[in-house]
Amino acid sequence: MEKQITLSNQNLLDDAKSRLSDILLAVSWRDISRRYFGKSSSWLYHKLDGIKGDGSKGGFTPQETEILKEALNDLARRISTAASSL
Repeated sequence: MEKQITLSNQNLLDDAKSRLSDILLAVSWRDISRRYFGKSSSWLYHKLDGIKGDGSKGGFTPQETEILKEALNDLARRISTAASSL
């Protein structure tokens, strides 16, 4: 069941951290934030925690969710390619 909140008529994914718990320590979130979002790692950590920089509620927008999904898929492909080269 998808957990979402509505702020300013926009659906926000606010439970990304729990959904990604299995890989939280294995992924360089700093690299993901810079490479795919062009943002700081603190920006991404706040999004993962479901908050905005000012402390108010604010998870990933649908567009940001798609970018994160594609970033993780790209990382999976890169890992697979590297493993296959061994």
